[in-house]
Amino acid sequence: MFSTPYIAGKAIDVPPSAFTDVVNPANQMPFARIFMAEEQHMLAAIDAADAAKEAWSKTPPGERERILFRAADELEKATQELVELLIDEAGSTFGKAHFEVPFAANMVRSIAGEARRIHGDVMTSDVPGLMSIAIRRPLGVVAGISPFNFPVVLSLKKVAFALAAGNTFVLKPSEETSLIGLKLAEVLERAGVPAGVFNVVPGDGARMAQVLYDDPRIKLISFTGSTKVGRTIATECAKRGKRVVLEMGGKSPLVVLKDADIDYSVDTACFGLFIHQGQICMAGSRVIVEAPIYEEFLKRFAAKAQTLKVGDPRDPHTVIGPLIRSSQCPMIDRKVKDAVAAGARLLCGGKYEGNFYHPTVVADVKPEMAAFRDELFGPVAAVSKANDADHALALANNSAYGLSSAVLTNNMQLAMKFALELEAGMVHLNGPTVHDEATVPFGGVKDSGMGREGGRWSIEEMTEVKWVTIQGGKRMYPF
Repeated sequence: MFSTPYIAGKAIDVPPSAFTDVVNPANQMPFARIFMAEEQHMLAAIDAADAAKEAWSKTPPGERERILFRAADELEKATQELVELLIDEAGSTFGKAHFEVPFAANMVRSIAGEARRIHGDVMTSDVPGLMSIAIRRPLGVVAGISPFNFPVVLSLKKVAFALAAGNTFVLKPSEETSLIGLKLAEVLERAGVPAGVFNVVPGDGARMAQVLYDDPRIKLISFTGSTKVGRTIATECAKRGKRVVLEMGGKSPLVVLKDADIDYSVDTACFGLFIHQGQICMAGSRVIVEAPIYEEFLKRFAAKAQTLKVGDPRDPHTVIGPLIRSSQCPMIDRKVKDAVAAGARLLCGGKYEGNFYHPTVVADVKPEMAAFRDELFGPVAAVSKANDADHALALANNSAYGLSSAVLTNNMQLAMKFALELEAGMVHLNGPTVHDEATVPFGGVKDSGMGREGGRWSIEEMTEVKWVTIQGGKRMYPF
């Protein structure tokens, strides 16, 4: 397995003394070693991608499609290795890891077809005999900065769309899951991706990003991560006229209206929040429940949350595994205690051992509390009471974020009102806040990002439009 930057089709050679430990978040013990790159390695990766871009852009779409299909097959062959890495490096539970890899393989297959669906347009013209057309061309070299939480899916979503569109790619994986990023290099190499078309450079985020900002050959940076970092990327790229696609933080609301089935609502809330122990930008961490069913919902929700198994991520029955880093639990615990001190009720959880925070339900959370406002990225549900549907909508929109949202109701008129008026890039009616597919416009508004990933929207982000005219006959000029 590669443990050094993958550049121009091979892993670079470095002395053994340069490697650092990779720590398992569950037991906080080192299990592997990796080399974290310096600025010159990122430059070398950009050199390789730039050298490969012309040939790759001219590769027929059918061949790009076939390579991506093979990448999906190779991904499936590497399932067990990737599952082990997801558990050891990313802190994924057995169930989440076994979900992520097949999902990624199917996603890549779907994206492969986009290589054949890069559409232009034909426009009418007032000039006699003039054909006016718009065509899409690849940008050239695209960079992606991927997160730790779903490192296989969220890396490959960026990579596969870029390659399908005819771009070459430089991936800067999360520092916490760099081994997984390098494993993806092996997968794509076996699929036949030519040298230089895909490069992986693990390293310090700020230092590597600075190289990407400053190099004019990088035409777009696609980032998934925190709002704080995303704002920095947006600012630096704006200074240089560089494109960005940003999928940032979230504090996604799950609204439960009074006519909703309570047991189904509890199941939906548990899945949408506690999957991967709440470390998902789409997590339904704000649960807003209409007053007539509020107390009954709380009773059943807290009861189910307490049944979720916490512990060994390799145990197939475990739902709550470790948080990615040791600083998370104390931060989360402080904000839970602050909410309780300000008048909220702790119904379950509110404790941790090591990197394991127990599933927590906090009731009567008010908008002024940090538990309502801040993305905790942990297994904590902040539950608020809504007086009626209008109040629920106002509470849901009372956030700086606007990524995902969900509404549980059988009232179609109210469902459509929420669908139109929720300030979120994604609205799910009678389903969880956590949902993604390769063909959809995934993304948020407000502090949750800009641009979209998925389907034709990714292709539009990763190509540029060129206007071409063809004059039939001779054009008449005024002089």
